[in-house]
Amino acid sequence: MATFDQRGQHVNYQYNAAGNINFGAVTSNADIVVELRKLLDEINKAISAGAIDPENGVDVESKVKKAIIKAEKPKPDKQSILENIEGAKKIIEGMVSAVGLVGGFVQAAEAVRRFFS
Repeated sequence: MATFDQRGQHVNYQYNAAGNINFGAVTSNADIVVELRKLLDEINKAISAGAIDPENGVDVESKVKKAIIKAEKPKPDKQSILENIEGAKKIIEGMVSAVGLVGGFVQAAEAVRRFFS
């Protein structure tokens, strides 16, 4: 059994990949919107914890909100949704403290590619 000595470490925020967000279970466009909202909640937690600085946080939030709005339209524009998700991911990739969120954006993009025509 492995033992880890983590004394002296200080963690402000840690993305819980095994948490409530599950793009793998998506079976419809509506499910994608639900999962994107969960991802947005996680982003807000990361901002509150200081893992994402407020200025970048506004940009990430805006892109995810735009993706949600576009996904909820009667005829969603797949490319526009993907551009917003990829844009948010690109911002997050530059932040070591929030890099765990990148996986959520990768999964979101994969789900959009599968379910939006």
